[in-house]
Amino acid sequence: MSSPENIDQYMAGFDAEVRKKLRTIRELVHDTLPEAVESISYQMPAFKYNGKILVYFAAFKNHIGFYATPESNLAFKEELSEYKTTKGTIQLPYDKPLPIELLRKIILFKAASNEVKKKK
Repeated sequence: MSSPENIDQYMAGFDAEVRKKLRTIRELVHDTLPEAVESISYQMPAFKYNGKILVYFAAFKNHIGFYATPESNLAFKEELSEYKTTKGTIQLPYDKPLPIELLRKIILFKAASNEVKKKK
């Protein structure tokens, strides 16, 4: 895939089922935090809030990677226990429904963290 210039271009490179999940995440961020700004960073869809990265997400062979930083994964460690995670990544397998409410909580947690960092 060539470097996408926006999220629509990024999503166009995937099949319908993957695009549907990517769109759901995109809409979730917009619904949860309307003032978040779309961007492409590291060739992945990303959202910024208060001038800082809020979340990234990206499609892979068997999952969508959702990146909200290590502090978010630690804060929701118990709720994320059924998902494969690494330091700052949550793997959302295609064969499971997206955990919408959990992702919403993570987005709000990360937004609050960005607000605290902006005040410092």
